[in-house]
Amino acid sequence: MRTLSYLIMCLWLLSACSQPEPKLAFDLATIQQDGLVVLTRNAPTTYYINRDEEAVGFEHDTIMDFARSLNVPVHFKLLGSNKEIQDALTAKQGHIAAAGFTRLASREERFEIGPEYYQVEQQVVCRRSGPAPTTLEDLAQVSLLVSSASSYHERLQELQQEQPNLEWQTALFLSPEQLLEKVLEEEVDCTVVDSNIFAINQRYFPELVDTFAISKPQPQVWLMPKGATELRDAVKQWYAEAHKEARTTLYAARYFAHVDIFDYVDVTTFKKRINNLLPQYEDIFRQAGEKYDWDWRLLAAVAYQESHWNPNARSPTGVRGMMMLTNNTAKELGVTNRLDPQQSIDGGARYLSQLRERLPDSIQEPHRTWITLAAYNIGLGHVYDARTLTKNIGLNPDNWFDLRTVLPKLSQPQYYRNLRYGYARGGEPVHFLARIRNYEDILHKQLDQQKEQEKTDQQNSNIAGTKKPTQVKLSGL
Repeated sequence: MRTLSYLIMCLWLLSACSQPEPKLAFDLATIQQDGLVVLTRNAPTTYYINRDEEAVGFEHDTIMDFARSLNVPVHFKLLGSNKEIQDALTAKQGHIAAAGFTRLASREERFEIGPEYYQVEQQVVCRRSGPAPTTLEDLAQVSLLVSSASSYHERLQELQQEQPNLEWQTALFLSPEQLLEKVLEEEVDCTVVDSNIFAINQRYFPELVDTFAISKPQPQVWLMPKGATELRDAVKQWYAEAHKEARTTLYAARYFAHVDIFDYVDVTTFKKRINNLLPQYEDIFRQAGEKYDWDWRLLAAVAYQESHWNPNARSPTGVRGMMMLTNNTAKELGVTNRLDPQQSIDGGARYLSQLRERLPDSIQEPHRTWITLAAYNIGLGHVYDARTLTKNIGLNPDNWFDLRTVLPKLSQPQYYRNLRYGYARGGEPVHFLARIRNYEDILHKQLDQQKEQEKTDQQNSNIAGTKKPTQVKLSGL
């Protein structure tokens, strides 16, 4: 009897779980009462959790601006793909889909279309050292991989009419960042991504180049279910004001404006700056290193990776200064001026120490330092997520070499959708740490060489000072 009751309960639970979500109401009065439900993706161009564990992103910020105009709370519902978002919107499980959708005729047939708030081009992206197609005829000669659930696939189908030899492979579950990595790792010659996606990633993949655009500038829009005309009109009214006051332009600049301070730096340039620029800040690095128990040369390497030792450095997302501190982190550290090298270096060193102390005691050196640096780059929450994944697949979460193989999975939907902190550009801290270690090695070697040269010069000077003057005999006197 107990077994039968258990089976009945299980069947009831399965039936309940399979029931579709209730449809939402779309009149403004109900939305203002119950809140706005927004469908989006956990991705760097839409919505993600930053290293201060705050929700940010271009779509996030613009949606929040719209919500303030209605004075309503927002609930973001994260789905794994554009197809899932569109299907959920059709089922009226969200009020707005805000996930970087381009305006397409096929979408206009299915949805109410919001205002055109941003322009993108579809760009072919390849390696600097590989094939560089600049025409459709060239593109037909290379291996090409794109997402099957994207406007890129649709555009390539159109272009195939004029270039029948054009072929490509499709991937359903790979993010644009993963497609770029496939190109970088020479698994495929080229891919296609939106220009804003490439702009936000080119600082981290400087070996990649956009060779040509396969589309004219295309507008991005929000989608709403057919018939939600009152909501659509409210969005248009909000946008007219936000655009007039340049608020949407500000959000776009924050996330997509190109700043190349994170690109790889030529070793010759770095060595030159060790001689010409580092001496201005060496004493500050030494003081911070001694105060917080860090090798000062490691701190200098971190600062170079972050800002190229530019005290006025600034990123589109608002991190600033020599150590590129966020505004919130600076406040927590008591840093009143992020552009002051003394405050920035001291604050960055102190923040690194705080991260190091918050790691589990089981992590030993040198892994503790390396994982601390990863947390400085990507945020401690995402590092904890990566540790969980590492442990789940049977590897050692206390070992950096195991952890670095797992971190890139934070950008893969099948993994990040089940993690507490969601999407992260997981490959970035791996490259971040590799570059810092490279800078630190160069710094150690060059400073040691300088010390040896100074020692040799001093010895030569001492010899010259103690050597007796040569007696010259003058004849004819």
